[in-house]
Amino acid sequence: MPPRRGTAPEPADPDHPPRPCESPGCPNPGEYRAPRSRTSLNEYRWFCLPHVREYNAAWDYYKGMGPNEIEANLRADTAWQRPTWPLGRLGGSRRFDPEFLRDPLGLLYDTPLHAKRARPAERKAEAPPELRAALDVLGLEWPLEPPALRARYKELAKRYHPDANGGDRGAEDKLKDVNRAYSLLRQRLGRGRAAPAAAE
Repeated sequence: MPPRRGTAPEPADPDHPPRPCESPGCPNPGEYRAPRSRTSLNEYRWFCLPHVREYNAAWDYYKGMGPNEIEANLRADTAWQRPTWPLGRLGGSRRFDPEFLRDPLGLLYDTPLHAKRARPAERKAEAPPELRAALDVLGLEWPLEPPALRARYKELAKRYHPDANGGDRGAEDKLKDVNRAYSLLRQRLGRGRAAPAAAE
């Protein structure tokens, strides 16, 4: 986004005469500042109120830029002109080793949910990335069999049903998450067994 142009007038200094407006032929004092150009945003021109408004109306931050330059400038602005990296780079996808991240209260790796994730050698199989969130919602592990999925779904559907929670909105939202997760996993397990079923 282009920077703002023009600011409120500075308080008058009795020891210094006011700056003249930089618009040619204007006798009014230049009380409002505006940047000289996009490459000199901290250097200002000074105008009276009518002429700073004209300057602002004619200001085009991207004037003289080609499409590629404009695109690069917009992308840089979305990250506040700071460098960025794709997700999962710079070690972001690796888990902390428990030896380096001490957790005496058991809030992270000692909880039942993360116990097996913290010990890769004990894992039976790695869940497909697109199913991990659904498995977490239902509290299930991979590999997964359809009977276990159905049993868990029935348990959670009964627990979060609106009739069992007095119409609680939080329980209703949780039930929606459970339904979406169940639908995704059921479709995946169904595809995995489609070929053997056809062969029979």
